[in-house]
Amino acid sequence: MRWITLDSLIACDHDGRVTNRASQGWLTVAGTPVLVDDDPVGRDIVACPNYGPTVKPCAKTLAVRVGYSDWLRVDGHRIVLSHLAGFTDGTPPNLVRHTVHDARQRLVGADR
Repeated sequence: MRWITLDSLIACDHDGRVTNRASQGWLTVAGTPVLVDDDPVGRDIVACPNYGPTVKPCAKTLAVRVGYSDWLRVDGHRIVLSHLAGFTDGTPPNLVRHTVHDARQRLVGADR
């Protein structure tokens, strides 16, 4: 599993892109801030193609279900890893996930 940074590609199941935001900036990988818990929560999702008369496209990320390190922390916040998965607010409810599509860094990894 790779550490997830501000440059990592996180997307919904329909390939809408999550707008990442890092809450800390002093721990970086190749100059890019590492994401920590709850950085992936409540983020905007842009360009979700899932829409229609009774369909709501993914617009926000919801709570993370898995994807935080059990051991690695920054100022007490768990580091986000590439097995990240959580739900979005898109339809159908509680079925559409957001996940890491590309960590975009190959330098730093962790087992958990």
